[in-house]
Amino acid sequence: MSKPSDNPADAFKKALTEATKVMADDPELSVSYSVDPAGLSGDAMRLPQVSRRMTRAEVLLARGTADALALNRRYHNGETHARYAPQGEMARELYEAMETARCEAVGARDMPGTAGNIDAKIAHEAMRKGYDQVTQAADVPLATAAGYLIRHLATGRDLPSGAQNVMDLWRGFIEEQAGGTLDALDETLADQAAFAKFSRQMISDLGYGDQLGDDPDQVDEDQEDDAEEGSEDQNEPDSTGQDDQDEEDADASPEQSQEDQQDAAQAQVSMDDMADQEMGDEAEMPEGEAPLEPPAPQPVSDADPNYMVYLGDHDEEINAEDLAEPVELERLRAYLDQQLEPLKGAVSRLANKLQRRLQAQQNRSWEFDLEEGMLDAGRLARVVANPTTPLSFKVEKDTEFRDTVVTLLLDNSGSMRGRPISIAAICADVLARTLERCNVKVEILGFTTRAWKGGQAREAWLNDGRPQQPGRLNDLRHIIYKSADAPWRRTRPNLGLMMKEGLLKENIDGEALEWAHRRMLMRGEARKILMVISDGAPVDDSTLSVNPANYLEKHLRDVIALVEKRKAVELLAIGIGHDVTRYYERAVTITDVDQLAGAMTEQLAALFDSDPRARARVMGMRRAG
Repeated sequence: MSKPSDNPADAFKKALTEATKVMADDPELSVSYSVDPAGLSGDAMRLPQVSRRMTRAEVLLARGTADALALNRRYHNGETHARYAPQGEMARELYEAMETARCEAVGARDMPGTAGNIDAKIAHEAMRKGYDQVTQAADVPLATAAGYLIRHLATGRDLPSGAQNVMDLWRGFIEEQAGGTLDALDETLADQAAFAKFSRQMISDLGYGDQLGDDPDQVDEDQEDDAEEGSEDQNEPDSTGQDDQDEEDADASPEQSQEDQQDAAQAQVSMDDMADQEMGDEAEMPEGEAPLEPPAPQPVSDADPNYMVYLGDHDEEINAEDLAEPVELERLRAYLDQQLEPLKGAVSRLANKLQRRLQAQQNRSWEFDLEEGMLDAGRLARVVANPTTPLSFKVEKDTEFRDTVVTLLLDNSGSMRGRPISIAAICADVLARTLERCNVKVEILGFTTRAWKGGQAREAWLNDGRPQQPGRLNDLRHIIYKSADAPWRRTRPNLGLMMKEGLLKENIDGEALEWAHRRMLMRGEARKILMVISDGAPVDDSTLSVNPANYLEKHLRDVIALVEKRKAVELLAIGIGHDVTRYYERAVTITDVDQLAGAMTEQLAALFDSDPRARARVMGMRRAG
């Protein structure tokens, strides 16, 4: 007898894998189960992990996700999709959502059993994002609502409660703006090209037509017309015959006004000058070259135009809550709190010290001679001397700091695993609470890569024959643990994600710093402070193995120089066992990770010190030059 599998979920996974391949009509499809976000990339499909317990929720989510991705694989053509894809961000989101809904709706018509499974997936996503609690349309994306509406109209099925709520909030607006276009839905659903044109018209109706870009069908027609005109020009008579014809036309129209004749003459002169110039350009151009070169692509990095990324299609900027389920985030957060229980007292004392120092610098003053408020006792003598004098009141005026935002950029590389990442997470958490009390907004970001030693970018490079000097060869993962406008209580569990096994991989510091800097520049606060926590130089094996050894380090130095030169953001860094003073103008290095809490609080407190000499002394900054 063969020994049964230790994991009771293995049989279910195997059956679901085979069914997914059949549904996708792709026997070569590779199906895996992972804690990473589900998705379809090339011939590889990632499905949500199914634990040994095989709960009903896990099974339904896995089946629904598998069906949705398989239908996308079967009915979606990437070339057609890319041909009609809009250029603007909002238009593209609408376009993607409607195409996903189309694939699922066509699949539900051909294979009715998939509809219920996908309903379970939609219900799970809607519940996770809190769509059932939303009361205003502005709180949910229009693209999401448009996708739900397309699926509902195409299948006639009711949506799960959370999704139904989102659709109902936006439905009136969508049907009012694009009701006529929606009538053609059934006619275009089975034809992806026709549906892409339908989607573009919907996007235009909804007010985002300026983001569509050129109509690909119109571009093709123009190119064909140009080709036909070119062939006709070759068969036309010479310029002398054309001049004779122009003279005959002029004689045949004696009533033409003198002004019109002058305008025509000026237009002819301008055209002649342009023709002469073009002929001159062609005369100087070597034979076989095109008269106009395509515009150079925009550089990847503002700091270094020569910095290259081989393939950035798989980079991701993602919220922490999208990388793990809420239950898992709560569990990881509890683990983090338990692990750092002995340290929390010391960190809290430092945070309180920071809060006292910040609040002590908030200047308070009074407004006098008001008609209401607190009675001004100092001016009662005037009333005694002259009873007709009205009473005087005053109000305390609290002048807070200039609007300030602080961003903590945390290195999420594998070398931070263990105690360093735990302490970094808890310090960021406590500082966010402390600064929020002082009306200072805080953003917490993390950076790593999606894979070890190269991801899909490296695979593309290998498939292309390994060209020389390819640039960055890994897929970035930039994580938003807490946005500046989100309250701490709502994002508290997110920091537990740093405890997730397999999250911490490699670190490409330069692009992460440039990303955080761009985010800060979009903020409206008057003062912006960016603190970087790192334990080493930029490292990505796949990139450094085929580029110069200092490729990533040079880019980091260039980005730092750009940020410090522009001075729109105050940049400082803390190195854990790593001398970051080699890179940053204002930096401090600690030898023991237990010193991190003190270093972070002291540096932030010093930044708000009004005495620059005290600020430099406390922070221990090294000045360049």
